[in-house]
Amino acid sequence: AIEVDVDAIFDGNDIYIGGIMEHIEEAGIHSGDSACVLPPYTLGSKVINEIKEYTLKISRALKVTGLINIQYAIKDSKVYVLEANPRASRTVPFVSKSIKVPLAKIAAKVMTGKKLKDLDFKRVDCLSLDYFCVKEAVMPFNRFPGFDTILGPEMKSTGEVMGIDKKFGIAFAKSQIAANQILPTSGTAFISVNDKDKKNIIGIARELHDLGFKIISTKGTSEILENNGIKCDSVLKISEGRPNVLDMLKNNEINLIINTPEGRNARNDGYYLRTAAVMHNILSITTLSAASAFLQGIKELKDNSIIDVKSIQDY
Repeated sequence: AIEVDVDAIFDGNDIYIGGIMEHIEEAGIHSGDSACVLPPYTLGSKVINEIKEYTLKISRALKVTGLINIQYAIKDSKVYVLEANPRASRTVPFVSKSIKVPLAKIAAKVMTGKKLKDLDFKRVDCLSLDYFCVKEAVMPFNRFPGFDTILGPEMKSTGEVMGIDKKFGIAFAKSQIAANQILPTSGTAFISVNDKDKKNIIGIARELHDLGFKIISTKGTSEILENNGIKCDSVLKISEGRPNVLDMLKNNEINLIINTPEGRNARNDGYYLRTAAVMHNILSITTLSAASAFLQGIKELKDNSIIDVKSIQDY
């Protein structure tokens, strides 16, 4: 499912929705660890209108005065409510910077009894921005050798960065650069995914191949890709002998890893590969939704040798 965060201010009668943020990581990963984008980049108007309607109904039912944060999940165009928090969220500063509206200051005035209609501020519609803002979590994995990088419901991030651009791909790439993550525009991509992801990796692998990346993968994934016309070299798993994929990584022969886990906490090949990738500062992606976003960033970096940088005030 796609996860969506909403930050809004309710005064008992009126509501101002400051931000509707689409998560890049799928639902099930802690919102503090997931990248998100404002405005949402894949949601349709029907889903967005439902989210607005539910946000107003929930705010009324909870008798909120001030800020409220609601997290939704969208599966097959159906909107589910994950949680509603009648308080400020960690995304409020990100939203405020994105839309140039001081949400915390306005909410504080509402909490003292003022009404939204009496406050003088521009009600910026986050859906009408002519640029994308991407929030990315900063992970501390390089400080903890041997710690697995799989994301889940427990929050692991220790900070956040932000990227802005008129194109989503470049905004996403900027957020990764700010988080000290190198996005390769060429080289060798290692792909190994679990069984449920094998069908959906085909399109991503094809795009990487079309961008000029050499594709290598373990036997199961390799067979799927070859059967779909994607040229791919098979490589040994760590448990199958040497030289294997870990040897290639240590020899700087791999520039990008897409590895979706078989199961949590298993000290399997994926675990050793992901932890080694952190130590060698090689981009390691563990979900297909993130892989799609990274692909857009890589495309834009490849097509745009010069990326414009402006101050946030210029936006």
